[in-house]
Amino acid sequence: MRIEEAQQIVDEWIKKYGKRYFNELTNMAILTEEVGEVARIMARRYGEQSFKESDKSVDLSDELADVLWVLICIANQTGVNLTEALKKNIEKKTERDKTRHINNPKL
Repeated sequence: MRIEEAQQIVDEWIKKYGKRYFNELTNMAILTEEVGEVARIMARRYGEQSFKESDKSVDLSDELADVLWVLICIANQTGVNLTEALKKNIEKKTERDKTRHINNPKL
């Protein structure tokens, strides 16, 4: 699936099943909540925290998809074309960091 398709599918889903988008500030809060859920999994799976019994069945891929969903919602409702935004961001990072990481002795 291409990014444009994902944006269109989410928009169609919202219009068919969601009635409307939550407002931008609500979606920002939801995005923060979803990122927190990813952080919780990462801290337990790859970090030093341990899982509670109730947390053992969590699915990282599903939580990452939740983050992507809300991010797409915010992009759609604010008129951001994520394909173009990502292309520009990659160009910016390439120009800015093309030798920074390669020449970093810490890496």
